[in-house]
Amino acid sequence: MNIPMLLQHPHRDFLKVLLRTLYRRYHFILPSSTHLRSGIPCAQPFSSLGLHHAKRMLPSNGLTRKLCLQTTLKEQTEGLSDKEQRLVDELYTGLIQGQRACLAEAITLIESTHNRKKELAQVLLQKVLVRHREQEKLNKGKPLAFRVGLSGPPGAGKSTFIEYFGKMLTERGHKLSVLAVDPSSCTSGGSLLGDKTRMTELSRDMNAYIRPSPTRGTLGGVTRTTNEAILLCEGGGYDIILIETVGVGQSEFAVADMVDMFVLLLPPAGGDELQGIKRGIIEMADLVAITKSDGDLVVPARRIQAEYVSALKLLRRRSGVWRPKVIRISARSGEGITEMWDTMKEFQDVMLASGELTAKRQKQQKVWMWNLIQENVVEHFRTHPTVREQIPLLEKRVLRGALSPGLAADLLLKAFKSRD
Repeated sequence: MNIPMLLQHPHRDFLKVLLRTLYRRYHFILPSSTHLRSGIPCAQPFSSLGLHHAKRMLPSNGLTRKLCLQTTLKEQTEGLSDKEQRLVDELYTGLIQGQRACLAEAITLIESTHNRKKELAQVLLQKVLVRHREQEKLNKGKPLAFRVGLSGPPGAGKSTFIEYFGKMLTERGHKLSVLAVDPSSCTSGGSLLGDKTRMTELSRDMNAYIRPSPTRGTLGGVTRTTNEAILLCEGGGYDIILIETVGVGQSEFAVADMVDMFVLLLPPAGGDELQGIKRGIIEMADLVAITKSDGDLVVPARRIQAEYVSALKLLRRRSGVWRPKVIRISARSGEGITEMWDTMKEFQDVMLASGELTAKRQKQQKVWMWNLIQENVVEHFRTHPTVREQIPLLEKRVLRGALSPGLAADLLLKAFKSRD
């Protein structure tokens, strides 16, 4: 479900009711002349809906009202108990001091589904974000860390590559954080979390931090809190963040919206099954690395490299200053790994100099804001008592063919609005 589509004119009253529920302590004035466009501008999401906050009225011609919905760090911390405040302060202090245990506990906090813990997590994140902005100013506006997304089909050698690559980076004085997202079971919710067990040497390196996280069924193989975990890792002093995603498919689009550079790892003998995903992969990748390019696989690796080089020429470039490259590497022999890192640094330098990297990060923040809004809006709608009671009944009628899915959706939306 696409939130901009959900919030179009036919269901604009649904959003108004939802906002009254989510922000009960605010009084909203809803002009009858409100009209929604096809999408909602991120900079003024409430004012564009005609929703205005009555706490602070700034009259202009007797009609104009401006929304005042600014949440400051001070306002966030006012509602915390002394115990909660101490917990947030201890986690924050330990995090910025580089204590791995505090980083692990902080990520656990943001992954929690408990409502109160989610509120504490946002207070902690806001504190980290304030410091993060101050540090970036001291760094002349340059990012504090290099965010790299890694993906590829099973068997591409992602974990083997990360261990070799990570050891090389830590030996050069970098601090590396690896966020490895594992698929969860749809039935039990469990996850094998096997990446950490496969990176035995890197997991013992004190300059590396590996955090396996289950997807909990999240579309795209990236957890909703991965973006926040990146911020915490950067707050902990890690200057290179690797995000390993699940499989090949929707995950590329999810991880591309949270990293500076997206790297695709492909095995040299994948066969024809790669053809079905080639275009989507190439369109998102800033760098394609053909793995296991050693021994008997050198010849097929060269062939695959040539095919992808040709494919890149047929696609429109996403960047005005960078053309995606295709290289061959071997984590077993180490061939091409150093050259790969040089290429990644070249990408970072070129994107920074052009200003594209800064613009890309700003756009990513907007994308993830709307992703989280979409998730929370749908969850709030599904758990509302009136809607929850009618969902099973309407689902049965849809399954029998007695009711169209569109009409069922309209009935549920009306049920949600009618409670007020």
